[in-house]
Amino acid sequence: MSFLIHRTITAGAPGTPHVSALDRGFQLGDGVFDTMVGFGGHGFLIDRHLDRLLSHAAAIGIEIDRGTVEGAVRSVLAEAGARHAIVRTTLTRGEAARGLWPAAAGLPSLVVTAQPWSASLVGQPARLAVSDIPRNQRSPLARIKSLGYLDNILAARQAAQAGADDALILNLDGNAVSTTIANIFAFDGETLVTPPLVDGCLDGVMRGLVLEEARAMGLDCREASLTSTLVARASAMFLTNSVRLVRPVSALEGRCWAGRALASTALADRMLSGILARIEHAAAIRLDIPPRPSP
Repeated sequence: MSFLIHRTITAGAPGTPHVSALDRGFQLGDGVFDTMVGFGGHGFLIDRHLDRLLSHAAAIGIEIDRGTVEGAVRSVLAEAGARHAIVRTTLTRGEAARGLWPAAAGLPSLVVTAQPWSASLVGQPARLAVSDIPRNQRSPLARIKSLGYLDNILAARQAAQAGADDALILNLDGNAVSTTIANIFAFDGETLVTPPLVDGCLDGVMRGLVLEEARAMGLDCREASLTSTLVARASAMFLTNSVRLVRPVSALEGRCWAGRALASTALADRMLSGILARIEHAAAIRLDIPPRPSP
């Protein structure tokens, strides 16, 4: 079923669903966003998503009442009802006089949309191509989910042109930090490894949950740089984000991983089972995940 639900709160007329052409988010990418999934009207990990969104907004000097944001998100979730939905919350600095840094802060703009989520998005194996567009881990934007996504868009274009599903992003030191839309995990010996935030990855909500689940399962986990040597020797890799949950890596740079693809799938399935149990407990709903193709 196709649907689009939106709530817009701007400096214009209350309740009018529009964003001004003068909005700094539209003109300059001056804002932040968040994406979560609503399962049957329940925003999965909604508090964590709101915490991160407001933290990132504060980091760039956008102030807004949490209740305003949460109310808009919950309104959209309520309207989605029993339908599973991808809920995106976009927060910008709003309108202001010309110039990069406005002399006076205006009212921020808030847009919340919901579109269909499908269980077919979960668990599909990912073929990765290494992007030559580096992540500058020294930039504050490396750790803020900002509207300026052009580096990731161009990297995704490179991956598509190479016949891959996503691009592996390296930082200025040559260490793997993420893909264009996901955090990355590698199994090194008996240890589950994911890059630290200082390497230039986002503090993904699903990343944090997977670390919790892995530790609860008794796995040894650590945050460490994914050097080219570690990636080459890793026995398995998987990706995480809030829409696709957990996704095994099946190929890198056009080379099928064979045995490593099977190991990646097994490890991803183990993590996914824990995530699905969390969703079932939180939303009182059982998701029917379709079988994936063989790696």
